Amino acid sequence: MTTNLKSEGAKYRELIAFRLGEQEFCVDVMNVREIRGWTAATPLPHAPNYVLGVINLRGTVLPIIDLSSRMGFSPAEPSTRHAIMVVEIGKQIIGFLVDAVSEIFSGKGDEVQPTPDVASETTRNLIQGVIAAEGRMISVLSIDRITTTTDLAA
Repeated sequence: MTTNLKSEGAKYRELIAFRLGEQEFCVDVMNVREIRGWTAATPLPHAPNYVLGVINLRGTVLPIIDLSSRMGFSPAEPSTRHAIMVVEIGKQIIGFLVDAVSEIFSGKGDEVQPTPDVASETTRNLIQGVIAAEGRMISVLSIDRITTTTDLAA
């Protein structure tokens, strides 16, 4: 379901930007189902440390991932100021805990610069590239690589 922005050339895509700490990231708006306020999650035993647990979303069990922790930052301390971005990854629906959702913007595929070679292999796997726009650096997230099948089954 995730599209590779680089292969889209000069074609415009709608992206939704969000913050994790002081850094900005974005994903294709077509992958985002909804944005909702923080709801406490029920922890799951033996889940990876970045899986906060599950919530009930209109009768559906929705796993919640602390995206800060998954990206290698300090784990978030969820509060009412946080948001859950409900995203679709293939046939799975997952909630990403983010600090804030800031805007929807258009980005051209050829504006995406490759992830710098100095980044770790993990970073290069999680980040498609970087968009330099209006004095900001926005990392394009590869949402299909945020979780693995075993993580989703947890």
